Amino acid sequence: MPDQKPKVRPRPAATVVILRDGREGIEAFMVVRHHAIDFASGALVFPGGKVDAEDADPVWTDLASSAGAGPDRSFVVAAARETFEEAGLVLARRRGAQGLLGADEAHQLVQRYRAPLVKGEITYRDLIRNENLQVATELMVPFAHWITPDVVPKRFDTHFFLVAAPVDQLGAHDGGESVEGLWITPRQALREADAGTRTLVFATLMNLRKLARYSSVAEAVLATRSSPVVTVMPRVQKTADGRLMHIPEAAGYGVSQVLMPADSAPMKS
Repeated sequence: MPDQKPKVRPRPAATVVILRDGREGIEAFMVVRHHAIDFASGALVFPGGKVDAEDADPVWTDLASSAGAGPDRSFVVAAARETFEEAGLVLARRRGAQGLLGADEAHQLVQRYRAPLVKGEITYRDLIRNENLQVATELMVPFAHWITPDVVPKRFDTHFFLVAAPVDQLGAHDGGESVEGLWITPRQALREADAGTRTLVFATLMNLRKLARYSSVAEAVLATRSSPVVTVMPRVQKTADGRLMHIPEAAGYGVSQVLMPADSAPMKS
């Protein structure tokens, strides 16, 4: 009997679904991955990345607001950090203040700290400490939990968080791992994917479909807060027409099976 390769353990990761109200409904800030990146290269995705060891530092008990119930705080901190690194948005307030940083002040912090942070010259923790800030993690609402199927060699255990974009902060891609940043309605992203002008991995596709149900950020936040997060690890069934993806009906996507055509994006989630 041939030896079976051990299953790859998924790496912890966090993704942030940043929303704002637009003229045609809710818009999400999304980025296009650089073609040279080994994960989701060229795909339209929500900002996110791996959870770093620093994200689990106990100091975040003081540097971040209460994360409430849900995933381990490290996932929430990672989501806030990726919001800064990949989207150029500052989800923080001055210590002791009530409101989030204003757009001008947030822009100055992005100009001063983003490049050194991406280069590894400083840490997100350094930024928060140096500027006497507190990360507003209480605004991060658990939205979804996806684990890459065990048949895939590169796997992630990803917690998705939904958050309303800070007022008047516009966001921008980092110019490194991503080559484009844009605000787009879920329906438009899905239309462009159907037309072949955008590439979507399976988890992104399904989460965009869920977001397309909502007419406002307030509605999306309210519905998300009141909905339990059910873990999704798709079961992949190969067919003549493509990959038949099986997911839990209880996860709230309205389906339990989705056919991904043979020419669709490679399996990433």
